Amino acid sequence: MECVYTPQSRVCLPWHMHENAYLYLVVSGVCEERLGRKARIVESSSLVFHPAGEPHSNRWDDAGGRVFHIEFSRSRIAAIGEYVPIRTSPTEVRRGPAEWLATRLYREYQKRDDLSPLVMEGLALEILAEISRPGTAEPGHTPPRWLCQARELLHDRFNEPLALNEVATSVGIHPVHLARSFRRHFGCTPGDYLRRIRVEFACHQLAHTDTPLIEIALAAGFADQSHFTRTFRRHMRQTPGEFRRNSPRC
Repeated sequence: MECVYTPQSRVCLPWHMHENAYLYLVVSGVCEERLGRKARIVESSSLVFHPAGEPHSNRWDDAGGRVFHIEFSRSRIAAIGEYVPIRTSPTEVRRGPAEWLATRLYREYQKRDDLSPLVMEGLALEILAEISRPGTAEPGHTPPRWLCQARELLHDRFNEPLALNEVATSVGIHPVHLARSFRRHFGCTPGDYLRRIRVEFACHQLAHTDTPLIEIALAAGFADQSHFTRTFRRHMRQTPGEFRRNSPRC
């Protein structure tokens, strides 16, 4: 379902909850979303997941906006949950494979034909699986401050040849303790997490710019285009060139 908020409408959706789990892609515009005492700004191209029954409110600014909703029935969530551990907390995704898949789903929704329902269902399931991958701590398992600082360092310097010892030293923790804690809270090693950030950066560049592949590879921190292609194919199951050709353009 697509919703359009006209300019100057200042739409405010009061506190509410949805019976079913759902995703929404901000196609254009900016909105403020409140969850409990916390508020966050959700910008264009952001993808947000809400589990069923999660109270929240939304307010769109004067410029208005456009948002695309994808809802999952309880029976579908239960069936998928037998194979994929569905997230139980609100999740926001910016850039990367999930956002790209959601954009493809939106384009398929706009240009529907007799095969679109099958294509859209497949894309929706891929998105749900993608956002359920390890990488974000669940409520009740809050990572220590130093571990969050280590993760922020990976984001800030994702295109540099970081070593585990360097990251550990920067937060004053032994490398072994860092590695164990990182996997326990985020479900992967720091190196795996760093590769994922690089691939997400590359996905955004491929989908939204015409920058040559070699320049994207070097900007993302890969040694060369060959290294970039191997890593990208392992994560995305297609080459960077194929990804760019298949990416929907606005």
